Amino acid sequence: MLILVPPSEGKTAPPTGAPLTLDALSHPELGPVRSTVLAALEDLSRGDEERALAELHLGPRSREDLQANRVLRTAPAAPAAEVYTGVLFDRLGLGSLPAAARRRAEEHVLIVSALWGVLRPSDRIPAYRCPAGARLPGQDSARRTWAEPLARALPADQLVVDLRSGPYRELWRGPADAPTVLVGVVRESGGRRTVVSHDAKATRGAIGRALLRDRGIWSGNESPKRVARRIEAAGFTVELEPAGRPGTFELTVVERVD
Repeated sequence: MLILVPPSEGKTAPPTGAPLTLDALSHPELGPVRSTVLAALEDLSRGDEERALAELHLGPRSREDLQANRVLRTAPAAPAAEVYTGVLFDRLGLGSLPAAARRRAEEHVLIVSALWGVLRPSDRIPAYRCPAGARLPGQDSARRTWAEPLARALPADQLVVDLRSGPYRELWRGPADAPTVLVGVVRESGGRRTVVSHDAKATRGAIGRALLRDRGIWSGNESPKRVARRIEAAGFTVELEPAGRPGTFELTVVERVD
């Protein structure tokens, strides 16, 4: 089973450490694409600032992110689990997991990125800015750039629990020969439901943490129904139903508000 998470838009820049080594990242077969995307991001960030801010979805007060992009090859790097910050990673809490759960995270958690393709939590990266919707000079969209390389690099026969949001789900749609469980969150009040967007990141992070701590789910016999039962056993109210795409299931977490 794989647990897919998105990168955080916010990053914690490592204060010290050796710089990025592209060849040392997991899934080295993605190296040529990573190198091309990295060079395009550097070119954009070193060019016209107003254009770069717009393409990277940055406000005028975020010029320091452009500076980070300009020194990606020389800036200090640290494990991705430490560089990525934000609600989902706070609740996932990779650094505070018990030892066995940390080992599971390293083997089964993949961070899907518009710059790196996929990372494992221990992959060492610098802070950067490259959202999934960014258009880089001379490059296709992130979806077109990564769809085929990720399909070749990632296993086609492992069940996926997908904790990503929409844009990052497009970079790799999941395995061809195993189910994908898409996790969504709704809030129910007075019999009416509304889709949760930003706060859903916290819930998805908590679900990822619960699965990593649950020794019983990692038997090699995972199924969408079994995943749903284990998430329910962790204290969540869930509903599971087939999604529109064959082999894909929607797992909806229902947060009831009195």
